[in-house]
Amino acid sequence: MRIKGLCTEREMRISQLAYVAGMPPSTLKNIMKGNSKNTGIVTIKMICDGLNISLDEFFHCGLFQDLEQEID
Repeated sequence: MRIKGLCTEREMRISQLAYVAGMPPSTLKNIMKGNSKNTGIVTIKMICDGLNISLDEFFHCGLFQDLEQEID
């Protein structure tokens, strides 16, 4: 949801983001569809670079504030 929202704000298509982030569109689409459950920080950093934002800006959003811890 976060990636889609950022693309909407920037009037950017997913294929455009994939291109500027230097990744295959299929990778980004799998992340957005939830098919990729454990997206690594390096991949998220590439997406942030494509959006021209920092990791802090990416995660500084209400979507991430109420997540429960997955590891016990």
